Amino acid sequence: MDDTLFSAQVKRPLADRLRPTSLAEVVGQSQVVGENAPIGRMLKSGKVTSFILWGPPGCGKTTIARLIAEHTNLYFEQISAVFSGVADLKRVFQYAQERRANQGKGTLLFVDEIHRFNRSQQDGFLPYVEDGTVILVGATTENPSFELNAALLSRCQVLVLNRLTADDFEILLQRAEKEMGRKLPIDEEARQFIKDTADGDGRYILNIAESIFNYAQNGEVFDKDAIVQIIRSRAPVYDKGRDGHYNLISAVHKSLRGSDVDAALYWVARMIEGGEDPKYLLRRLTRFAVEDVSLADPQAVVQAIACWDTYERLGSPEGDLAVFQLAAYLATAPKSVGVYKAMHKARELARKTGSLMPPKHILNAPTKLMKQLGYNEGYEYDPDCEDGFSGANYFPEGVARQKLYHPVDRGFEREIKKRVEYFDKLRAEKQRAKQQGQS
Repeated sequence: MDDTLFSAQVKRPLADRLRPTSLAEVVGQSQVVGENAPIGRMLKSGKVTSFILWGPPGCGKTTIARLIAEHTNLYFEQISAVFSGVADLKRVFQYAQERRANQGKGTLLFVDEIHRFNRSQQDGFLPYVEDGTVILVGATTENPSFELNAALLSRCQVLVLNRLTADDFEILLQRAEKEMGRKLPIDEEARQFIKDTADGDGRYILNIAESIFNYAQNGEVFDKDAIVQIIRSRAPVYDKGRDGHYNLISAVHKSLRGSDVDAALYWVARMIEGGEDPKYLLRRLTRFAVEDVSLADPQAVVQAIACWDTYERLGSPEGDLAVFQLAAYLATAPKSVGVYKAMHKARELARKTGSLMPPKHILNAPTKLMKQLGYNEGYEYDPDCEDGFSGANYFPEGVARQKLYHPVDRGFEREIKKRVEYFDKLRAEKQRAKQQGQS
C-alpha cells in the first residue's frame, strides 16, 4: 500500500485541520477577540498582559492563546496542569529567562486546566508574571473566583468565553463540508440533533461530523436514529464536584422558589443526567421544603421525607421518579419564609439575652427551696383557662415581648396567621383585664 496516501494532512483530525489561523476566524467569541474587545485592543496596542480564559470545553481557549502568540511574535509555550508539576514549571521559567536574555524574545505561557494546580503551585507563577518573564494565559472551565489564588487573579484579567450556539455550529459544519469537499450526509432533523448533542462544544461537533463522514458509504443519508447509533450518548457537561455543581443546584432552588415547575424539572434532570447523586438532591429539596415552603404547606416536608424514603427503597433508576415528584410538588406549593426569618430573629435575640433565666412562674418547683424562691408561683395551666389560653408572659424578665414570627397570607399559613392574630388579640385582652384587676 502506498504510504503517501496517509499524509500528515490526512491523519490530522478534522477539528485540528479546521483550527482557525486568525482571530477573525474564531467562532462565537467576538466579545473577547473582536476589534474593540479586550484581546483586540491588546493586539492594537502591541502590549499583551496576562489573562485567564474562562469558558466551557471546546469554545476555543487554546486556539485563542496560540493565535495571540503568533500575532505578537511571542514564543508559545504550552503546558497542562493535569500532566505538569513543579519541575516542569521551573524548566519553562528557566528557558523563558534565557530566551529573554539571549534573544530578546518574550514567552507566552499557555496553561491549560490551570485550576488543577494547587495553591502553592499557583503562587510559583507570581514572580515570573510580575517581572515579565512570561505572559501567562490560563485556561479553565471552572470559576476562577473559587479555583485561583487571589494574588494570581489580581495580576490577570479574566475573560469569559461563551458556549457555542446553534448558529456557531452551523458555521463550523459548513467549514467541515468545505474541507471535506462534500455535504454532510444527514437530514435536517439529524443536523439539528448533533447541534443539540454537542452542548456548546465546537470540538465535539467537528468530531461527530468527522465520524459521520467516515461512516457514510455509497451516498447514504443518515437520519436522527442512525446518528444516535453512531455517537451513542454524551454525558452532559457537568462536574458535580466543582462550579457546575453549585450553578445547577442554584438553578434548581431559584426555579422552585419562582414556582416554575418546568424549569425546576429541567435543572433536576440536568443534575441527574450529569451523574449527581439523587440523595444530594433529596437532601437539598428537603431543606427547601422547610425553608421556602414551610408552614404555607405543612405537607411539603412530609412529601419530602416520603420521597426520600421511596428512593432509599428503590434506588436508581426507579427511585429517580421520587426526586422529580418532589421537585414538582415543591415548585407548585405556596411559599413562605416566615419560620426561616423567625429562626434568625430568635437566634439573634437569644445571643443578646442568653444569660437570662426563664420567668419563675413557668419553672418547676420540685424542692422546698425552689418554692420559697417563687418557682412555679402564679403559673396558670392553659387548658383549664377560659378559651384554653392564659395570656401569660413566657419571655425572660427584662425582655420586652418580641414579635418574631410573621406568617404570610398564603396557603395553610393563612390559617396560621388567623390563629396568631387571634392569640395576640386574646393576650392583649387578658393583659388589660389583669391590669384593671390590679388597679
